[in-house]
Order: sequence, then C-alpha cells, then structure tokens
Amino acid sequence: MATAELESILDLNTLEQYCSAIGAGTLLKSVVLFEQLMPEYVGNLVSAHEANDKDTLCSEAHKFKGAAGSVGLKRIQQYAQLLQHGEDAAWQTEHATWLNEIVAFASKDLQQLKEYLESKA
Repeated sequence: MATAELESILDLNTLEQYCSAIGAGTLLKSVVLFEQLMPEYVGNLVSAHEANDKDTLCSEAHKFKGAAGSVGLKRIQQYAQLLQHGEDAAWQTEHATWLNEIVAFASKDLQQLKEYLESKA
C-alpha cells in the first residue's frame, strides 16, 4: 500500500512515536486487545443507531474515537469524531453514512495497522 493511502488510514506520526517509545511489539499487544474489544464498540454504535438513541450513539462514538485514536486508527477515529457530535448541523443527515463507514472500514483498517506494526517489529 502506498504511503499516502496508508496515511489516510493510520496516524503514522503517532505510530512512529509509539514504536520509538515502547516498541512495535508492545504496541501490537495493545492493538490485539483493541481487536478483541472492537466488535463490542461497533455493536454498541449499531444498536444505538437502530434504537434511534442519539445520546447513546454520540456517547459510544466518543468512547470508540478515543480507543481508535489510542492505537493509531486515524480514519476510524475521524468518523467516530464526526459521529459523536450530535449537535452539529450535518449530523442528522450524515450520521448513518458515518456509521456505515466505520462498519465498512474498521476490520480492514485494523488489519492494515497490524501489518504495519508487524513490519516494524
């Protein structure tokens, strides 16, 4: 994958800093933990959306944003950030699209992250 494409998916600057500070292997362990928790995060988002529970959807998006950001999942973090702001004008018309993007890309982006870190270990 080209660097520019990878930069749209992963926060390469943060990942490089983490790898320098704690090592790619240690970071990969955190990513494996995130991978175990990700289905619950995504499931909570989908459930809140299906229940038309805006407050819970925004709250769960906020949690997911932080978790995704902590392991360098830039694209997922960006969509979750949009999704957490229910007061924004675009939220009402766009939140389902943002959620669909998270569902579509979460596993793929996580796989790219793991491959990236494995190449650094």
